[in-house]
Amino acid sequence: QVRLVESGGGLVQAGGSLRLSCAASGQGFSNYAMGWFRQAPGKEREFVAAISWSGGNTYYSNSVKGRFTISRDNAKNTVDLQMNSLKPEDTAVYYCGARRGGLYYVSVAVSAYEYWGQGTQVTVSS
Repeated sequence: QVRLVESGGGLVQAGGSLRLSCAASGQGFSNYAMGWFRQAPGKEREFVAAISWSGGNTYYSNSVKGRFTISRDNAKNTVDLQMNSLKPEDTAVYYCGARRGGLYYVSVAVSAYEYWGQGTQVTVSS
C-alpha cells in the first residue's frame, strides 16, 4: 500500500514557474514507477510526465516537453515536477500516481496506475 500526497500548487502568471512535489508513504516506493497527470474542469485526466523507479527513464506529453521536468528522490520517497514557462492551458488539478514496474518502466495510461494522491490545484493566469 502506498499513500501519496501532492503539494506545491498555486496561482501563477503565464510565463512563471511552479514546483510540485509528491510525497509517498508505505513500503517499496523505490519499486514504483511514478507519473504526473492533470485534469481540467470538464475534461478527462490526462498524462503529463512519468519516471521509472530507477529514475533512468522519463517520458513527457508533447504539450509539456521542454517546459516540465520530472525527478525523484528514492531516499526521501518524493517525486517532483518542475514546471516552467507556464501557460493558461496548464491550469488543472495535478495528480501523482504510482504503480509497480520494472527498472525502466513508465506508463502514460491512467488505468495503469494503482495509487493516486488527492491532487493539487495549479492556476495560470494570462
